[in-house]
Amino acid sequence: MRILLLGINYSPELTGIGKYSGEMMEWLASRGHEVRVVTAPPYYPAWKVREDYSPWRYQTETSPAGVKIYRCPLWVPERPSGISRMIHLGSFATSSLPVMLAMTFWRPDVVLTVEPAFFCAPTTIMTAMLSGAPAWLHVQDFEIDAAFDLGLLPSEGATHNFALAYERYIMQGFTRVSSISPNMVKRLGEKGIDKAKTILFPNWVDIDAVQPMTGPNRFREELGISDDQIVLLYSGNLGNKQGLEMLPLLAQQLREDKRLRFVFCGDGSFRPQLEEMTAGLHNVSLLPLQPMDRLNELLNAADIHLLPQKGDAADLVMPSKLTGMLASGRPVLATAAPGTQVAEAVHGRGINVPPGNIEAMRDAVKTLADSPELRREMGIAARSYAEEHLGREQVLRRFEANIKSLTAKHSTVAVSKTVEPNP
Repeated sequence: MRILLLGINYSPELTGIGKYSGEMMEWLASRGHEVRVVTAPPYYPAWKVREDYSPWRYQTETSPAGVKIYRCPLWVPERPSGISRMIHLGSFATSSLPVMLAMTFWRPDVVLTVEPAFFCAPTTIMTAMLSGAPAWLHVQDFEIDAAFDLGLLPSEGATHNFALAYERYIMQGFTRVSSISPNMVKRLGEKGIDKAKTILFPNWVDIDAVQPMTGPNRFREELGISDDQIVLLYSGNLGNKQGLEMLPLLAQQLREDKRLRFVFCGDGSFRPQLEEMTAGLHNVSLLPLQPMDRLNELLNAADIHLLPQKGDAADLVMPSKLTGMLASGRPVLATAAPGTQVAEAVHGRGINVPPGNIEAMRDAVKTLADSPELRREMGIAARSYAEEHLGREQVLRRFEANIKSLTAKHSTVAVSKTVEPNP
C-alpha cells in the first residue's frame, strides 16, 4: 500500500505525537509499504527547532526504514499563547498545502492525519478526495475541547458554538476516525460522528525496550540517590495542560521525609516555572529530556511514577507517557476523576486521587512509601497489563489490518460507482 501521513509532529521528536507517529510509519515501512510523511522540522516539546534543521526551508530526507519525509517550514513562538499557537499552526497548514497537493500525483491508497493539529484536517480530506483514497483522522487529543478547558477558546457564546460546529463538519468528512481510548471513541459519537466510522487505536509501548530492571541504576547513581530511598518520577512533556504545578507543591509538603526523592525530567513551556517553584528544594532533581536509548533506565529509576492531570482534561487526553510507566513495572500515582480512562487504566496498578487535591496526593505517596509489598504487587499488575494490551507489535498489526480492510472496501465502492448498470 501507499500510505501518506500529514502531521506537524514527527520523529526525531522524543515525546508525544511525534514519537508515536514516527514509530507507526517506520513500522509500516518495515512491513513493505510505501510510506511518505509531510511534517515540520522537530521542535517539540522545547518549542525550538533543532539546530540541525531549518524552520524556513523545505527539506527532504529518507529514514532507515525507507520512509520519505518532507519537512515544511513553520513559525515557532518562543512563548506559546493562544494567538501565537494559531499563527504557528497556520504557518504549517500553509506551507504543507502545496506539498500535499503534489502528493495527489503519487496516488496514495490512504491519507492519514493526527489531531493535534486539527488545522491539518481539511488538507487531508482534500488530498484524499483528489487521490481517490480514504481519509483517516486519528485523535490523540481533542484539541478544541482542550482549548475550551484551558481558556484558549471561550467556553460559551457564538465562537464556542462555531468551533464545535466546524469540528463536527470536518470530522464527518473523514472515512475513518480513531482515538486512543474507549472513552475517547465514545466521545466521537457524542460529537456526531457515525459509530460505523469510529475505531479504537490505542497508543502502545515497545515491551521489549521498556521492561522491569534489577540491579544498579545509573540515574540514581548520578543523582546520588541511595538504594533505600524512594524515587517519585515524572518524565515527559512539561506543558501547561499537565497539571504540573501540583508536583513542586507535593515535594514542598514532603521535604522533611528523608526517604523520598523527586525527579522531574523533560522539557516544555512549563519548565521555567517548574525550575522557579523547585528552587531550594533539596529533595528535587531536575533533568533534561533524555534520549530514547536511556528511556528504560530512566523509567526504572522510579519506585513510583507520577501522572498529574488537570481535572477538566483527564478524559480528553489519554497521556502517552502512561504506557511506558506501566511497562516499566512500577506503580502509578495519578490525579484522575473516577470513571475517566486514566482512572480505569491505573486502577489496581497504582493509586488515583482527585485532581487538584494535594492532601490526597500526599497521603497516597505515604501509603505507597510505607508499603514496599503494595508497590511490588501494583508494579506486577502494571507490567501484566502492558504485556496484554499495549504491546507495539499487536497494536500496529491490528492497525495495519484495519487500513487494509478500509482501502479494500473503499476500492470496491469506487469501482461499483463507475460500473454502468445493464440496460
